[in-house]
Amino acid sequence: MARSRQAGAGAAEGRILIEVALPVPVPQTFVYESSEALAPGTRVLVPFGRRRLIGWVAGPLDPARAAPARVRVVGEVLDADPSLPPDLLALARWIADYYLASLGQVIRAALPAALGSSTRPDPTPRSRRVLSLVGDTPGLMRREELFGRAQRQRQLFEWLEATGADVEVRAIREAGYSDSVIAGLVSRGLVAIRNEPVLRDPFKDHASEPAPVHSPTHAQAGAIAALREAFDRAGPAEWRPFLLHGVTGSGKTLVYLELLRHVVDEHGKGAIVLVPEIALTPQTVARFRAVFGDRVAVLHSALSDGERYDAWRALRSGTKRIAVGARSAVFAPVQNLGAIVVDEEHEGTYKQSETPRYHAREVAIMRARAAGAACVLGSATPSLESWHNAAVGKFRLLELPRRVYDRPLPPVSVVDMRAPSPAPGAGPSTGRAPALAHERARLLSPAFAAAVRARVDRGEQSILLLNRRGYATFIRCSSCGAVLHCPHCNVSLTYHRGRSSLICHYCAYTRQPPRDCGECGAPAVAYRGYGTEQVERAVYEAFPDARVARMDVDTTGEKWSHHRILDRVRRGEVDILLGTQMIAKGLDFPGVTFVGVVDADVGMNLPDFRAAERTFQLLTQVAGRAGRGPAGGEVMIQTSHPDHYAITAALRHDYHGFVERELEERSGPGYPPHGRLANIVVAGTREAAVQELSAEIADRMTASLPGIGAGAVEVLGPAPCPVDRIRDRWRWHVLLRSSRAGPLGAACRWALTAFADRVGGGEPRVSLDRDPLSLL
Repeated sequence: MARSRQAGAGAAEGRILIEVALPVPVPQTFVYESSEALAPGTRVLVPFGRRRLIGWVAGPLDPARAAPARVRVVGEVLDADPSLPPDLLALARWIADYYLASLGQVIRAALPAALGSSTRPDPTPRSRRVLSLVGDTPGLMRREELFGRAQRQRQLFEWLEATGADVEVRAIREAGYSDSVIAGLVSRGLVAIRNEPVLRDPFKDHASEPAPVHSPTHAQAGAIAALREAFDRAGPAEWRPFLLHGVTGSGKTLVYLELLRHVVDEHGKGAIVLVPEIALTPQTVARFRAVFGDRVAVLHSALSDGERYDAWRALRSGTKRIAVGARSAVFAPVQNLGAIVVDEEHEGTYKQSETPRYHAREVAIMRARAAGAACVLGSATPSLESWHNAAVGKFRLLELPRRVYDRPLPPVSVVDMRAPSPAPGAGPSTGRAPALAHERARLLSPAFAAAVRARVDRGEQSILLLNRRGYATFIRCSSCGAVLHCPHCNVSLTYHRGRSSLICHYCAYTRQPPRDCGECGAPAVAYRGYGTEQVERAVYEAFPDARVARMDVDTTGEKWSHHRILDRVRRGEVDILLGTQMIAKGLDFPGVTFVGVVDADVGMNLPDFRAAERTFQLLTQVAGRAGRGPAGGEVMIQTSHPDHYAITAALRHDYHGFVERELEERSGPGYPPHGRLANIVVAGTREAAVQELSAEIADRMTASLPGIGAGAVEVLGPAPCPVDRIRDRWRWHVLLRSSRAGPLGAACRWALTAFADRVGGGEPRVSLDRDPLSLL
């Protein structure tokens, strides 16, 4: 039971100075006075300037730190027991140090929102009123005397007696018993009403999926044995993460399940399973609940604050033993942690885009190491960093080179989209949907359409991927060529036909499509490019008898929308599933015999060193959705770059060949995994000021490097970011590069200290991303 009380009233009895971590962008803790010793990790409400903030006790004042002249008093203590256990507090300290964020910001990210935003001791509580039998059960003769003519009370009493369990008051009322009847039993001392806490479980009514039942293949058996042996012999000297590289459909989930049987069922420990997409959570939860029942809790951002808090409480108390969820589930307060699984470890969604900019894969490795727990990173297309770590011996490599049942990987063919197309037609000058004959002709090539048609006719399922949402990617004047841009970002506006709006995908600015050009006044504007909305329309027109579902950000905004769409596919109610990258990974539908990539070039030419890697991973992952059933499968890729090595490697399912080429491409410029990066971004409303501060940072860092990195850190830039204005803020960056983590960390700390007044505030503002996944 949490407590909430004034902590400063008895300060005169004993002056205890403590350090408190606050969720502010200042990389330090703050000193406060408390009337009693408070355990580290305890939530407190403290004055901060003119505000009152929730903070967390970091510990007593460090003897090496001088107390400030003025020390303010802790206002309230909000926890009876620390909300952050010692192991998570230690992990938060490492994250704050490595990713250069304040400890308070890290702790807030690690805990449910209800604990960081509510000043109530027990935020978002939910309970139910239940009726319980108390005292000795009266005999038959005693009942005649006791109840007399109060027969409804006797009926209710005997119902409760026959039930043998507590019954919710609401259910009693629904059964026809009035409040006066209930009150009569309470007054006779036969029953008592109490509040029983309720843990909300949003997945409790969702059907579980059968767990894999086939006998492990030789490769699976070897991987399971290696993981069990490593768990049994775990020790600081032997501890290493495992990289499980298994082709799509090779049965990585069975390996995870068997490891967790060993860890949870045989050794009584807990586990965390991370998935990269919310869309994968229902399927993953269903599979793990089929084996572990209601010991599985779910943590991800699509749940309400109350649902996440209840799952957190269940894990903290030990009621639940396994946490399944997306990125933030790496902080789940699992008791006696024995294993962490990071499925699809290569996915960029594991990287937090805002402060603290941690990578859940790296946090999982550090947490597992501290706990002596097994750590498994699984993927059909491991990140180059993980593959390199396995090559140099930091990770132990396990491979599943074949699919279960020896099913072949699907053949992949390519359609060269560089062939001449019909002359383009202009869009209308009215608000009606544009006629996009030229664009539509490029969506479904004859071979592509024929492959889909064959599956529809045979009653089989197809998946079509286009990693770009909306209807048309930009609007251009047919007369002067002007493109309509967002007024707040330097990007073109995307046309969404369903909403009849132009939308900025960076700041969500929205406006109606123009009737004429704002630059020259010409009445004809042309809609160019295409997204999932336009492909959906083309598919409906080409296959009017097919049942089509679209899955992208625009169709999955509501709670459980992911689950509803995928459940229709699973039940065979969808012939063609169309979507963005959220349909490209982890999904297992035996009825899918064709996968088509509408445009493989989306993202390939972005000014980012990971563009080829992301393209190969996406193509390989989506290709793996085909041919998982006995009917086999086929994959077809439409591209204007059929000779690019990412495409040719995907055609052959050749991960090793791609990695060899990509490592060679990155060796010259020293990009990861050959080196380490940190990106310092300066953003502000005045471009000149942003450019000036960026140059100052680069110049001062270059001058100071001899004392920071001893020649091991290189400063690149400054330069405008590839997307140089977002939400009315201009963006420049300075890139730091080093072959070693230590000097790079020292350089980053120097930069944040030297420009502390601009970090997280000020104008322009400075932010730092260590180990960035994108430089856009």
